[in-house]
Amino acid sequence: MAETPWKVVPDFPTKEVLYEKRRYENGTVARITFNRPERLNAVTRTGMEEVCAALYDCSTDEDVGVVVLAGSGEKAFCAGGDVEWEAAGGLKKHLSAPASINGALLDCSKPSIAAVKGYAIGAGNHWAYFCDMTIAAENAVFGQNGPRIGSPADGILSAYLTRVVGAKKAKEIWFLCHQYTAQEALAMGLVNKVVPVAQVDAEVEKWCLEILDMSPSILKILKASFSNDVEYMRGTQGRFQRLIAPQWFESEEIKEAQKSWFEKRKPRFGQFRQRRQS
Repeated sequence: MAETPWKVVPDFPTKEVLYEKRRYENGTVARITFNRPERLNAVTRTGMEEVCAALYDCSTDEDVGVVVLAGSGEKAFCAGGDVEWEAAGGLKKHLSAPASINGALLDCSKPSIAAVKGYAIGAGNHWAYFCDMTIAAENAVFGQNGPRIGSPADGILSAYLTRVVGAKKAKEIWFLCHQYTAQEALAMGLVNKVVPVAQVDAEVEKWCLEILDMSPSILKILKASFSNDVEYMRGTQGRFQRLIAPQWFESEEIKEAQKSWFEKRKPRFGQFRQRRQS
């Protein structure tokens, strides 16, 4: 049993996330929670920076043995970037000086577990698969939406998924923007275990306690070894967007993507494909 209740970490004033720690006999579990349930826990740059800062603290706090990334409520883990924030130009500004949760998860010296209830869509999905392990509720739904809503995602964001589910499935997930149930995610290796919604927290705690029983130094070595496997992918986020579509954020194509989202209709992307004149 825990020696202390969950306590909000002092000196970490946050707006979009909740950062807590809980002390057990063999160490501390840190929990970072996307905390905008009214927006399906979608975040802006503020939330991304807060998660990165918390992950850095977890990595440097020697008593922390494992990190849990979760979402507030049962409807969503995280629906990714806030669409209204992106439409107002926030994503363009963010990409110019990114606070990379993906990179922070790889750099964190402690094992991480994504506790997914409800929707893990867009950035929410790839933040979940960048965690070392994922426990999913039966109501979890996973998927990408970049090509559908005109949100550029390149480099390590997409390529890392090939390490998780294989190249063919990764391309299906990113190109088609399908959504997958928890059981489908389990079958493809996107998650480690599926449990009823009411049992997610208990299952995550069980896994955390098992990790706290392990050698902390060996876990750090293992974590560094796994992260080093994809080191060559680092620094590629945003690179291909800048090379292939440098004026993307001023283009008519992204305007159509955003307009269709707010109008709740399919985007008319066909108009942007060049056709040969007969």
